[in-house]
Formats: sequence, structure tokens, C-alpha cells
Amino acid sequence: MTGRGAVVVGGSRGIGLAVAELLAAQGAGVVVNGRDADAVAQAAQRISGVAYPGSPADPSTADGLINACVQEFGRIDILVNCAGTPEPPGSSILNVTSAQFRDLLDAHLGTTFETCRAASPRLVEQGGGVIVNTSSFAFLGDYGGTGYPAGKGAVNGLTMAIAAELKEHGVRANVVCPGARTRISTGPQYEAQIADLNRRGLLDDASTQGALDTAPPDYVAPTYAYLVSDLAKNVTGRIFIAAGGFVGEFARPTPSILAYRDHHTSPPWTVDELHGMIAKA
Repeated sequence: MTGRGAVVVGGSRGIGLAVAELLAAQGAGVVVNGRDADAVAQAAQRISGVAYPGSPADPSTADGLINACVQEFGRIDILVNCAGTPEPPGSSILNVTSAQFRDLLDAHLGTTFETCRAASPRLVEQGGGVIVNTSSFAFLGDYGGTGYPAGKGAVNGLTMAIAAELKEHGVRANVVCPGARTRISTGPQYEAQIADLNRRGLLDDASTQGALDTAPPDYVAPTYAYLVSDLAKNVTGRIFIAAGGFVGEFARPTPSILAYRDHHTSPPWTVDELHGMIAKA
């Protein structure tokens, strides 16, 4: 990756820091972003990168991040979004406030959108580049919550749309759903939350054990590094899983036909007919 410019959002801690370190070790010039200015400065010094603190959900910060990469390294080839914040323990549709929900969407979808918006024209102008966004198993709803799973599900949809739209320009976009031991996935409060999800039947025993015994971020970072490398030049529009020793992929959703009738020659389905076919399926 020598000579390539990279921006790692959320690169001051956890998975983002592991990704930034690996990209830098592979020769990329890396701009590190995070909200904690001191943590960003320390991370940038650690990898001989560039520090750019601030919230990338702010359009001016997102623009500044991309501009900093171009100014420092001459180009922007790689955008990795690893920023995020956990949903408060016990948060659900029964008690979340509108403000809390909007804040969670902003932290995940807003950050991803703004950085992709800022980077995409540059990547197209250069004739290519790579975006890797971070989602979560939580988009399936198994971990409860509201804004967190909604934001992560929206990140998946946004990334698939970017991949489809920019493919003709040589720009690739993929998603990683990681599982790693970080500051937001350790500690008594986190363990109590996972245990409660298991008790309520949202998480099965295997998923619970996996959530409580995750590997360090170093086990996740190589999947990001692979996706931004030339080895993955034909890989775009896909959702991968990287959780410790487990690497997988979510299959692209495709519709299955329950029944069909021609609206030119047949009346609408009745409620009873719909019940019959859906219950059978």
C-alpha cells in the first residue's frame, strides 16, 4: 500500500486503531480521526500518521478529513469507517427518547454518510479507490436496542448503494461486521447486558458465549486490510463478518416467491389467501 492515502474514522482506539496500525505497517499514509483529541494525537504518533480530531458526522469535519489526506499524501485511496457508540444498557423501543435515537443514528449512519459523501467525488476523479464501512450483527435485532441496529442496518444499505453506483468508476465499497474485545464490549455492565439478552431469549447460548469471549482487535484488522488491497480488486457490494477466528459473509438478500397472479387477468389476493400462503411458508 506504499504511496496510498488512507483515512481511518474511529482510528484512535479499538478496531479502528488496529486497522490504522496495519495499514500504516503495509506502507499507507494514514489520517487518524476520533472525537478525543488526545487519543487521536497518541494514535497518530504511534503509527507516524496524521491526527485529525473531531466528529465526522459534522460535514465540515468530514470534508476536512479528506482534504487533510490529499494535502498530506497527495491523494485519498482508502476510507475506513470504524467509529461508533454503544446503545445505553436497557435501551429499547419502550423507553428510548427521540433525541437518543437521533444521536445514535448520527453516530453511525451520519458519520458514514458524511465521510463517504466527502470522499466519493475524489475517488471517482482519481479513477478508483476503496471504502470499507463497519456494521454489526446487531442489525439483525438480536442484541435489542433501537438506534444502534437501525443505524447499522442503514450503513449496510448505504454501502450497497454506493458499491452499485460507483462500480463503473472503479470504486469499491464493502461492509465488515466485526466482533472484538474493545472498551465498549468489556466490563461488568456489558457482561450484565449480554446475560440479560440471553435470559430474554434474544441471544442463544452460542452467541452469548461468543459475545463474552471475543478476540482482540488484531484478529479483525486483517479483513479490513484485505478489502482495501488489490487482492480484493473484484470484491464489492458485500457484507463480511470478522469475529476472532471466524470469517464469514452475509448472503445478499433475494426475494422468494410465495405465489403469483397476473394483475391484468386476476383480482387482488384476499386476506384469507395471503394468510394461507404465508402461514404455509
